[in-house]
Amino acid sequence: MKKTKPCQLSLAALSLLLSACGLKGGWLTTVGPNYHSPAPPTPSHWSTDNDSFIAHQGSVLILTKWWQGFNDPVLNRLLSAAQQENASISAAKVRIEQARSNLIGSTGSVLPNLDASMGSSRSSFSFGEAPFLRTQHQFQLQSNWEIDLFGGLARQQQADRSQLQSRHASWHGARVAVAVELANAYLLYRYCEIQVQLAQADSDSRQASAELLGLASNAGFKSPADIALANASTNEANTRVLQQKTQCERSIKGLVALTGLPENHVRGLLTDTAERTAKLPTPPLFQVNAVPATVIRQRPDIAAAERDMAEASAKIGVEQANRYPKLNLTGNITPLLQNINGSAFALANTWSIGPTLSLPLFDNGKRAANVHVAKAQYDAAVAQYRAAVRTAVKEVEEAMLRLTSVEERLPLAHSVSNDYQSHFSATEKLYQTGLGNLLDVENARRNLVNSESATQALEYEKISAWIALYRSVGGSWQDQLSADKSQTNNTQKLSKQPSTLSRHHP
Repeated sequence: MKKTKPCQLSLAALSLLLSACGLKGGWLTTVGPNYHSPAPPTPSHWSTDNDSFIAHQGSVLILTKWWQGFNDPVLNRLLSAAQQENASISAAKVRIEQARSNLIGSTGSVLPNLDASMGSSRSSFSFGEAPFLRTQHQFQLQSNWEIDLFGGLARQQQADRSQLQSRHASWHGARVAVAVELANAYLLYRYCEIQVQLAQADSDSRQASAELLGLASNAGFKSPADIALANASTNEANTRVLQQKTQCERSIKGLVALTGLPENHVRGLLTDTAERTAKLPTPPLFQVNAVPATVIRQRPDIAAAERDMAEASAKIGVEQANRYPKLNLTGNITPLLQNINGSAFALANTWSIGPTLSLPLFDNGKRAANVHVAKAQYDAAVAQYRAAVRTAVKEVEEAMLRLTSVEERLPLAHSVSNDYQSHFSATEKLYQTGLGNLLDVENARRNLVNSESATQALEYEKISAWIALYRSVGGSWQDQLSADKSQTNNTQKLSKQPSTLSRHHP
């Protein structure tokens, strides 16, 4: 083997020198479209009344810790448990790690790589005389660097970074969705408790009336028909109580499934705080920006869809770069130690370095087709983004309409309930003095119960509408967005540090 002098500029030093000269794009040019984030295709203002109840209430800053504003420790505890155990959030975390690995890989592909190999061998050969014994020890360093002439590697890195940002936004969206689902389930349970109390109070009242009627019947003042009607009315009320209690039990099962907590633990949380029993939580008010585009950008699903567009745009450049020549710089250094028949080891050094240029000549249109596919995928991403924006506008406006409607109906509902209470009291007094009949009393009682139930249903709808509005404007995930961006932009930290995903309530 030919001996050569050691290379005065090692291959490792050469790689570092070349990598220091690297560019953010291609060395010659960067093919493919340069992506610019579009303005959301939203109307200039909301279609709801500018002077509506929603437009000027509360504070924008209250969104960041909205759930804590309920001042409900039970809700906070259940929210924390749901954030830790939900399968959708766990799956979103896994997708973040996958995207992170893709970004680390594409970041490494624009830099030189270095491999090492070692080997030893012992052999024997002869020319009809005593055999010769040869011992060899070989160490080899190999390096390869693809020079990003047309920006294909840079575009791939852009695509992977956009994908990671999209996955982070989707993770935040999953957290907001889980929080909203849990809050609605908790709200439904508290509303159910109120309905049980109303039904139980109605049942107790009917039972008392039936007992008084029984005494009057024994004295000969009331007919058997009145007794039968009173008993039927009491049994009807008892049935309603049992039905409502069953609904509450179902709500508890739902909370157990959402939180992953043992059922006895959930029941303990719900019953240990007596001041919260059968009381609806009070949501803090917040303000909705008058400019739809500003609100829509706050939503994690819109942020994810926009990043998906950026990823699809970058992949067009990746496929276009595949249609151009590729230049690889390869080299190796191979020190070789050998001896024959126990003689002193002799050192031989060999090295080589040089470029390899590959030219795509004929592929039956495969590369061109891949470019068309990438463009079609970008068009699909744009369509999905526009559809997501339209859906977002609809959801915000629907939530504002619901709130405005509830606020207009609640005073009327309270007035109706008060009037039915007065009517029931007057009818009951007439019956007790012998001037009325039991059927009128039961009709008045039924109207009162229905009005009280309807009023509570409106209170429930009001809180539910606030929760829907909270979700439709994106929740409170924006306070972590800057941390996510710094995490995705620093590729060195990505490769050296494990992921840390916040567990704070969205």
